[in-house]
Amino acid sequence: MLDDLVKLSAVKLAALMRGRKVSPVEVVDAYLQRIEVVNSSLNAVVTLAPDVLERALEAERVIMSGREVGALCGVPITVKDTIETEWMRTTSGSRMRADFVPRADAPAVARLKAAGAIVLCKTNVPEMAIPYECDNPVFGRTNNPHDLSRTSGGSSGGEAAAVSSCLSAVGLGSDLSGSIRVPAHFCGIGGLKPTPGRIASAGHFPLATGAFSLGAVLGPMARYVEDLSLLLKVLTEADAPKSLSTKALGNADDERARLRGLRVAVYLDESNAPVTSDTERALQAVMGVLKSAGLTIVEERPPGIARAIALWPALFSRESTLQLRDLYAGQPEKAGRLVSSVLASGESALPSAESTVAAWAERDALRSSLVEWMKETPLVISPVGSVPAFEHGARKVQVGERELSVFRAFGYARAANVLGLPAVSVPAGRSNDGLPIGVQITGGPFAEETVLAAASLVEEALGGWVPPKDVTGDDRFRV
Repeated sequence: MLDDLVKLSAVKLAALMRGRKVSPVEVVDAYLQRIEVVNSSLNAVVTLAPDVLERALEAERVIMSGREVGALCGVPITVKDTIETEWMRTTSGSRMRADFVPRADAPAVARLKAAGAIVLCKTNVPEMAIPYECDNPVFGRTNNPHDLSRTSGGSSGGEAAAVSSCLSAVGLGSDLSGSIRVPAHFCGIGGLKPTPGRIASAGHFPLATGAFSLGAVLGPMARYVEDLSLLLKVLTEADAPKSLSTKALGNADDERARLRGLRVAVYLDESNAPVTSDTERALQAVMGVLKSAGLTIVEERPPGIARAIALWPALFSRESTLQLRDLYAGQPEKAGRLVSSVLASGESALPSAESTVAAWAERDALRSSLVEWMKETPLVISPVGSVPAFEHGARKVQVGERELSVFRAFGYARAANVLGLPAVSVPAGRSNDGLPIGVQITGGPFAEETVLAAASLVEEALGGWVPPKDVTGDDRFRV
């Protein structure tokens, strides 16, 4: 029964609690038991909420009173350790913030709590959210639940591992360079990067200031697309839904019906980033699903994509370096390996303010042209990256006879950040050695609902989340 509870979607779980079929205390207890058994092998969860049982009892009292309850009443959620949570340590994986305890929730966390969600714990991140591997000097590294020798991805790697392995119903991550979608792809779950500004990004550290505001976002991560849709509504609607009725959630069939006839561009020739044959098969499967659903598929690279990806360092590396220098000023010895290398880089390695402004202007022109093009082609399908989850510590990945840097391999994901577009990673296949493969669906500005409707078609046809072996009875995680 406990295994059944932790595998349910947040939508179904909340409905059961609202119907008094199961209590929030039972649900929270099931997740706490699961964390106790599994987390020592994954290291996805880094800080437990001290008041989680108290919040579960409170949710139970509200439900039993017969009063109207929030859409997430009693649902346990996890929050990335870069996002502030009231009276819960929030470290950003840095020794400089190892004891930092916020006195207020980030606005996004506050909205989830207002809808009745129970924050269960915080999840691991790379130091200062520098992707793509989840490891830091405070808590160490997180393992991929599908293969412990591989990374769960970054920077929302703890979230992806926790949600995939049923340590959480849903989670809140953040994304500047694929940091929601790459871990979702690695761990076999769904992850939505919304349009910048759609979900409040305050209360995140590193701060989403300056050029970061063009691409840095908070967004939901979940095993099921219906949960991504629900969290999007809770996080964005002025009056978050108070129930899980069809009316409150919207009719998924209607959303998908509106996709019929839409023109969809598919590309996997992102300049110097070839993909594995397994990744190409997953992309072909998604093309088949959408074509069968009545969408028009064309193999075409969106205009300006390659140049947009190339602009990522010019746009964002200066802001990142300046924030790191400010945080570690006078105490560089507290930095981990990757941050230390950034701090040690000279001024010549730092883009000038003038070059950042020039890149910003070029980016705006590219985005304008692409948005115009997307009036005729509203969806773009691509890989999330060249490869599935790589081994811990890898700096290069192999694709056929080509060797790529890890950074180069995930340009597909970074494109949506540079251009400020919504994109979702949805499970679409498995590699020959059993690793999950996600495919990315990108839409026009503020077209999250269209993107999620397409993702739901893929999930329904291809099966969506596949439990790691431990969920289905393998004892390798048992302690």
